[in-house]
Amino acid sequence: MYRFLLTPRWWGINLFVVLAIPFCVFMGTWQLGRFEDRVQTHEAAKKQPAPGTRPVKPLDELLPVSTVTSGRPATATGRYADQFLVPGRKLDEKAGFYVLNMLRTDNGKALPVVRGWLPGEPGRTTVPTAPTGTVTVTGDLQASETASTQGVSARGGLPDGQLGIISAASLVNLVPYDVYDAWVTVQDTGGPGTGAAEKAGALRPVPAAAAQGTGLDLKAFQNLGYTGEWFVFAGFVLFMWFRLVRREAEAARDEQLGLVAAAEPAAGPGPEAGNAEETGEAEGTGKARGTEAAGTSSGAV
Repeated sequence: MYRFLLTPRWWGINLFVVLAIPFCVFMGTWQLGRFEDRVQTHEAAKKQPAPGTRPVKPLDELLPVSTVTSGRPATATGRYADQFLVPGRKLDEKAGFYVLNMLRTDNGKALPVVRGWLPGEPGRTTVPTAPTGTVTVTGDLQASETASTQGVSARGGLPDGQLGIISAASLVNLVPYDVYDAWVTVQDTGGPGTGAAEKAGALRPVPAAAAQGTGLDLKAFQNLGYTGEWFVFAGFVLFMWFRLVRREAEAARDEQLGLVAAAEPAAGPGPEAGNAEETGEAEGTGKARGTEAAGTSSGAV
């Protein structure tokens, strides 16, 4: 009854099932592993001490930025150069912008330094000038932003002197020197939040953001959802295979029991039809001869 499983058609179906189920299980397991990694990273990030309590280290010792070094206090020495304003940034639910300066270090590369935040819009708010001469900057290390970073606006067409995304990929097109693939946010700005009296026009420190991929965000739960989808796909493939096998087996059994009528041959001229045609021809010939005979007799009279 199940000999049909050895036919070429079913060989193709069986091969597809044998390959599809392990693939779905593998992808589901991989997505589950991604979710578990995000959970572990989130737990590890929660256990890390506050940025201000960790020891300060030279910038080069903390690069490249990772989930471990992100938020760590880094120090670098150099001179402030170009200045950019980063619009569309909020602090305490208030609209404003970042003030970013490029710190030219001794090795020639520049480190983007966010000196602080100001309310309002760029160009309409007075920006405190950056210190001159050689300075040593200490700030919390951050990874370069991307279009998916929270708070970033990827819209183009910004005026000169403004920057949409804090990243080396954006800055290398605006400055004539190399840029570190990282940036720091200064916490000691001398403005509100550092012990100084709050006053108009003072820079406010920008808190360091958690490293990307360290929280239970939407992407983490997407991994969990994809896990369920892949296992459902595996079960669906197996279910459809059993259904097709059962239907094929039932059809073969019905045929063996004679419950399925054999296909009747197409109607065509048979012996009876041939006899009928011959009979019709004979009758027609007889009628024609009778008519000829009658005509001959009338002529004779």
